[in-house]
Amino acid sequence: MSSRNKATLPVLAWYGDEELEIDFPEAWDVTVCKMKGHDASPLSDAGIRKAFASPIGTRTIKELAKGKKEVAILFDDLSRPTPSAMLIPYILEELAEAGIADDNIRFIAAIGAHGTMNGIDFRKKLGDDVMSRFLFYNHNPYENCTPLGMSKYGTPIEVNSEFMACDLKIGIGAIVPHPYGFGGGCKIILPGVASMQTIASNHNRLVFDPSVAIGKLRENVILEDIIEAARMARLDVKVDAIVNLKREVTALFVGDPVEEHKAGVEIAKTHYATDAVWNADIVVANCFSKANEMLLAPPVVSPLLAENGGGDMVLVVVTPEGQIHHYFDRSFGKNYGGLGWGPLCRKDALPNNTKKLTILAPYPDRVGADWLAPYEMVNWARSWPEVIKDLQERYGNKAKVAVVPDATIQYFPEAVPKCDVCSG
Repeated sequence: MSSRNKATLPVLAWYGDEELEIDFPEAWDVTVCKMKGHDASPLSDAGIRKAFASPIGTRTIKELAKGKKEVAILFDDLSRPTPSAMLIPYILEELAEAGIADDNIRFIAAIGAHGTMNGIDFRKKLGDDVMSRFLFYNHNPYENCTPLGMSKYGTPIEVNSEFMACDLKIGIGAIVPHPYGFGGGCKIILPGVASMQTIASNHNRLVFDPSVAIGKLRENVILEDIIEAARMARLDVKVDAIVNLKREVTALFVGDPVEEHKAGVEIAKTHYATDAVWNADIVVANCFSKANEMLLAPPVVSPLLAENGGGDMVLVVVTPEGQIHHYFDRSFGKNYGGLGWGPLCRKDALPNNTKKLTILAPYPDRVGADWLAPYEMVNWARSWPEVIKDLQERYGNKAKVAVVPDATIQYFPEAVPKCDVCSG
């Protein structure tokens, strides 16, 4: 094998962060589609402190905390690459300088409709120090949510009651491409700590609007609804990271959750952007940063496959925990699922433009295909040699291949449909 026909993929996020080498026949035309910021340098301590010292659109956390009694800090779960444990000490430092006692600070996992986090998960996200010093809770989307009124889009806004009982509200997250635009910002509230009724209303009614697409921010109705929910919940400060392919923070935005997000997206649009390879016979999409949400990869990479007849899609999914439990759009039986399982999930076909779907998963999770395609339509493999043997038997000595190192956070701007009413 020539060196150009080998690719090294990051795997096992949150489980050691290792690498997997895959190879292809020498005669095949193989392109590794790296995002622009894949190897961006990590932010220094001085850079992180500068972001906290000069927040966007609001005062510093220390200034906002003066005179406050109860503080809630939201953070995302293992389905997001945010290195919360690395960022939390900077927040706690400012709170301590404002005179906030540990007993008046609590951490709430903004899991939305995901399954709850256990102690191992919390320790990975928060670190041992936080686990031993502070109270931390899972969000429950079915109970203890405070009604805040109706959004202009008709969404009943209900938010975690413990969060609403606090008078200083902080969120930690990451700005990465998402099917609804960009993650980060106000999504820490909706769906993060919203009720299932709120999540279902926002997602089911607005997701099919033509303004909603990966990498789009302006005049995106689902994000406008999310922003309104965050304003109603009075989220004071958001801390949002941009990460490289090692999940290192390369840029940090602190401040008003709307304003800092806008500033961060301007960087993110280039950072995660990837040059496309069109009309590929095979696309290999690695799922790393969000390995437990592999459903995010197919819509990103399917446009790369051949226009006439499609091609093979291979998802590389290396995560011991399997696919994340999702009350909204996962199945709960052969013919039953969450509120979004019917209208949002394709249960009768393969992903768009895909002739054959193979999932490379060393840790088998057959039911994990429930939000991609029917079980019987999915080909499973436990190792790369199994995958390449199957591909070579069918493609012989000629194939055009696109390899995407992390299809869960990369995006192809040329493949994003343009909106008639906005430019981004």
